[in-house]
Amino acid sequence: MTSELIINYRPYETRVAFLENGTLVEFQVERGAQGAGLLGNIYRGRVIRVLPGMQAAFVDIGLEKAAFLYVDDLSEQPEDFEKRLGSTPGRHEADFAPHPAEPHDDEGEAHRRESAAPSPPIETLLSEGQEILVQISKEPIGQKGARVTTHISLPSRRLVLMPTMTHLGVSRRIEDEDERRRLKEVLENLGHQHGFIARTASEGATAFELQAEAKFLVQLWQRIMDDSRRQSAPSRIHQELDATLKAVRDNFTENIDRLVIDHQGQFEAVQKFLETFSPNLAGGLELYTGSEPIFHAWGVETELARALSKKVWLKSGGYVVIESTEALTVVDVNTGRYVGRHNLEETILKTNMEAVKEIAYQLRLRNIGGLIVIDFIDMEKETNRERVFTALKDSLRRDKGRTKVLPMSELGLIEMTRKRTKENIDRFLREPCFYCQGQGFLLSRTSVCHESFLDLELQASENPHGRLKLTVHPQIRDLILDEGRAGLEDLERRLGRTIIIKADETLHLEAHVVEILPSAG
Repeated sequence: MTSELIINYRPYETRVAFLENGTLVEFQVERGAQGAGLLGNIYRGRVIRVLPGMQAAFVDIGLEKAAFLYVDDLSEQPEDFEKRLGSTPGRHEADFAPHPAEPHDDEGEAHRRESAAPSPPIETLLSEGQEILVQISKEPIGQKGARVTTHISLPSRRLVLMPTMTHLGVSRRIEDEDERRRLKEVLENLGHQHGFIARTASEGATAFELQAEAKFLVQLWQRIMDDSRRQSAPSRIHQELDATLKAVRDNFTENIDRLVIDHQGQFEAVQKFLETFSPNLAGGLELYTGSEPIFHAWGVETELARALSKKVWLKSGGYVVIESTEALTVVDVNTGRYVGRHNLEETILKTNMEAVKEIAYQLRLRNIGGLIVIDFIDMEKETNRERVFTALKDSLRRDKGRTKVLPMSELGLIEMTRKRTKENIDRFLREPCFYCQGQGFLLSRTSVCHESFLDLELQASENPHGRLKLTVHPQIRDLILDEGRAGLEDLERRLGRTIIIKADETLHLEAHVVEILPSAG
């Protein structure tokens, strides 16, 4: 299997595509200055409200909306961070399953393991006006502000530093036991009194390389602490890498055959980054100089258009429909044009099994998170339900997003969750339709026609003299003069007045304008 990272850079936007065998499986986009996102940024914030009933607090970090801090993400006073720099607490090992692009998953799990006791009430830990150091663990999604944590994590190429903890861990994605033991020994001998996680990319790294990265991360943490002391809230203390370097750091490993970038400056920046952290990977870096846009050359634009479609067709002729709300995504499976060859149960099973692979692919590609309900086509046999459930779990194994899947119910429903830290690409790339106010539907032309007739009656009752003029969209005008002509003639007869119908193609399909004109003569 060939794997490629394709990066399309522009000053206003950075797009990153991860392809497997030429098929787009992951997509990231960041907009703004140098394509910078918010995830991983560190801020000195000010507590503006403590909510004992929710065991949470709102923190002003200088963004448009206040950030949200749960008590589970706060177990120490910020000044305790400085004490950590000189303390020597006991250390113990733990295994983690890190997400290469989201080190906060590791850090959060480490915190839960290290702090088994329930957190004290948040009102005993925070007070309004207090300044604290926080890191964004979830970007703003929809109408929600960012979620933050005081448990800072600083990722590098091979390691994640967790300065507020003491755990040492190795990614579960590293399966070789000898290598796991070696990495644990290296972490134990680092000589730093902080928590560290050896990421998947640390496999095969020398002790010298890991020690150099650990030293770099500790120095970075010390600089963050120094900057935090000098600045007042709200202020940004640390900016994560831009989208290009972050994609390289988190995804460009020995398992990726090549990394292609279409911008000379970004190419040179990545080249320097690899020379510093992974010189063995530099040979897989390419600069794209073709005249055709890079995403068109690799067929990415076509796949993106498919990812924005509500209905996704399956090869058999069936299809799935994906609908998302603020916190819930519903996936509906249908047989569509597929009629099968033998019996109904076999047809349904084949459609559901084909849908499983497509659903797992779409969840990963669209970065859909939160609660997900999948409505498979009803199957009579329990064994077939189990086959679909098992196939879904197997298909999700390649997904870096943490998922939890419940068995299929008797109604053919599967409930699952998928961790998200960013908006899904549908919400990021699109906005609610200002025509239909985000409903996704327009009034039927017949309904618009009937509404305009009702408005004519209302205006006629308020203005007893003069001719009536109705201006509508051309499609509505055609409908009124064709199928609606009998209704128009009945209205004119009842009102005893002439109604003039005009078309205006600039009008919205649902809009109409009623005017009162002077009587003829």
